[in-house]
Amino acid sequence: MNEIQGTGHDTPLIRVEDVSFSYSGRVVLENITFEIRRGDFLAIIGPNGSGKSTLIKLILKLLNPDQGEIFIDGKPIEQFEQWDLFGYVPQKATHIDPLFPISVSEVVSLERLSMKRFPRWFNQEDGKAVRKALELVGMDAYRDRRIGDLSGGQQQRVFIARAIVNSPGVLFLDEPTTGIDARAQDEFYGLLDELNRQGITIVLVTHDVGVVNKHVNRVACLNQRMAFHGSHEEFCSSAAARALIPGEHHLILHRH
Repeated sequence: MNEIQGTGHDTPLIRVEDVSFSYSGRVVLENITFEIRRGDFLAIIGPNGSGKSTLIKLILKLLNPDQGEIFIDGKPIEQFEQWDLFGYVPQKATHIDPLFPISVSEVVSLERLSMKRFPRWFNQEDGKAVRKALELVGMDAYRDRRIGDLSGGQQQRVFIARAIVNSPGVLFLDEPTTGIDARAQDEFYGLLDELNRQGITIVLVTHDVGVVNKHVNRVACLNQRMAFHGSHEEFCSSAAARALIPGEHHLILHRH
């Protein structure tokens, strides 16, 4: 796992300050301020259309804010160059053509090659990195299988392997369990727990409030504005939690 080199561990890894964004004049995010620290397992939750995916894309510089600033390790995002240290699993990553003739190892290898300069040769070190990533997600035995032949849960593990093959310090996942059955979801979140214990900062966009209870240590509740940002324990007693979960079900927020 590689760390972003910069101003030090006391500085927030990512700082979003007063950021707003609109699509074709429609406000999606308004005056968002929050931070992500090294080692966080952060869930970004909120209703559909609340701007969760847009916020991730702004942090990854896939979009540019209308106003406000984003800092990575204390530096303006425009000066940041270590993008290979950010892994990203986008929404609907597993919605692929089942007939597309590409193997599991090739899916992961393409991400490895994407960070190379021309000519992009695949060497022995790359092969080891691909095997290691697949082993971490429990998919090495499937490395020669066609990606379209795998279950949704297995495919999602492969896309996690692709996102971590370059040993990122931060992993962003946007609704990663959509279309995956409950058992595969439990295994998947267990994998994220293990990656977090190994030192990878996890940022997870999800609509599943149960994930907040079982796995994460930080919560950002978004609905165009930032309704809440803090620890899991603070979230449990917050107005944001009560708004999301009916009062008679409040006990599901307490860890077991």
